[in-house]
Amino acid sequence: MFATYLIGLREGLEATLVVSILVAFLVKSDRRNRLPHVWLGVGLAVALSVFFGWLIEYTSTTLLNTSKQRELFDAVTSVAAVVFVTFMIFWMRKAARSIAGELRGKLSEALAVGAFAVTGMAFLAVIREGLETALIFYSAAESAAGGTGRGPLLALIGGIATSVVIGFLLYRSALRLNLGKFFTWTGALLILVAAGIFKYGVHDFQEADVVPGLNTHAFDISSVLDPNTWYATLLSGMFNITPTPSVLEMVAWVAYAVPVMVLFLRKPGRPAAPAKPAATDVPAPTPQRA
Repeated sequence: MFATYLIGLREGLEATLVVSILVAFLVKSDRRNRLPHVWLGVGLAVALSVFFGWLIEYTSTTLLNTSKQRELFDAVTSVAAVVFVTFMIFWMRKAARSIAGELRGKLSEALAVGAFAVTGMAFLAVIREGLETALIFYSAAESAAGGTGRGPLLALIGGIATSVVIGFLLYRSALRLNLGKFFTWTGALLILVAAGIFKYGVHDFQEADVVPGLNTHAFDISSVLDPNTWYATLLSGMFNITPTPSVLEMVAWVAYAVPVMVLFLRKPGRPAAPAKPAATDVPAPTPQRA
């Protein structure tokens, strides 16, 4: 549940910040008459994201007939979720400082075109976060005890609701939040969550007989990590840490988590100073005789 809450909080805050930038720009530029078009675009994006999440669940539970088909489908969606969350984490770290200016520029262009363009611009600004949330949530919920119960869904809704409250307080200047540190800490946690999802995807590939080694365990720590304890449930649900993982699962977890975490936490280097033009040796003028 905490993993899905974190997903809802992180993705929801990104979407909330995008919407608040658009709304603030319209209010400050005295274009409040365009606010309904922004909210229409946001509403359409949310509706499509919910439909996409329902479609993934419907495909897995209804359209696929055999267990191997469902395992293969879950494996593919898990890998896709890992790709999306990795891209999202690094993209936000790079674009955090320039996203406000880019959104204002795009909205200015849309205002010059008309209401339809404003709605479309707001829709496109939010839909990416919504589709990512639906895909990552499904994979995270499936990797946590098979996605059983309503707990993961309630946790996701709670994370989104929290992000909306934080975004509103930021908009009203009633709350100060170091967004750089927030996205760094949540990004690091999401990398561990994504590593667990990737490990779960490899497990599903093994269940579907696509890759071998399902019963070749890397270790057995059942005596230390009792699956019936609360902390084992927390580690399994959050990071998919299990007592008897296969060798290939652990290779996948380490191969993803270690390099991605190192790259994410590494401070970006300062841009190199422009090189000074090299001095050109000009021969001294030869004195001429009168």
